[in-house]
Amino acid sequence: MSKLTKNQKMVMAKYDSAKMYKLSEACDLVKEITYTKFDASVELAVNLGVDPRKANQMVRGVVTLPHGTGKQTRVLVLCTPDKENEAKDAGADYVGLDEYIDKIKGGWTDVDVIICTPSVMAKVGAIGRILGPRGLMPNPKTGTVTMEIGNAVKEVKAGKIDFKVDKTGIVHTAIGKVSFSGKQIYENAQEILSAILKLKPQTLKGTYLKAVSICSTMSPGIKVDIKSFGSAE
Repeated sequence: MSKLTKNQKMVMAKYDSAKMYKLSEACDLVKEITYTKFDASVELAVNLGVDPRKANQMVRGVVTLPHGTGKQTRVLVLCTPDKENEAKDAGADYVGLDEYIDKIKGGWTDVDVIICTPSVMAKVGAIGRILGPRGLMPNPKTGTVTMEIGNAVKEVKAGKIDFKVDKTGIVHTAIGKVSFSGKQIYENAQEILSAILKLKPQTLKGTYLKAVSICSTMSPGIKVDIKSFGSAE
């Protein structure tokens, strides 16, 4: 068995893998047990008692984090020329249509969010097989297919994120950076957990929230006591 490093020993001295921490405690602790030289991301994992294969148990939503994710979000707007200036003025990183669709067909997907107008969805649909698996396909339900291009870009840049339960029943999303204060991480976590609670499927029987944990890019997962922020049923 390999010896523990100095940092691993410090983590073990502060962290109990068997303990269930209050949400506020976990948000403070994740900062204390992260020793990376870079500004690591803080991530939230929520295990739900749903069956994502059933359409009426698909949990998906959007939420604007009070303090953003701490990440520079790269936004591509696919639109007709009359909307290009609106997109650029709002801060979009890339704006255009045919040239970017061709680039994506060629393998380019170096963006975090794609926003488009309803009028170009036919062209965007042609690259759906590329965008879908990467979570980049615009969707009216998440506000990324809209005529209000400027507002949509500003909201994404301000910290609006799209979350979706995966095929294993887990919602996994970034909620900040280690450089954030514990309070900022806590308020971001509360915002998304509140949104998930509100999306409980009416057809679901049994426990909705099964487990919640918080970790940073290089830290162990911290188990969160569900009773410290909401009802598990």
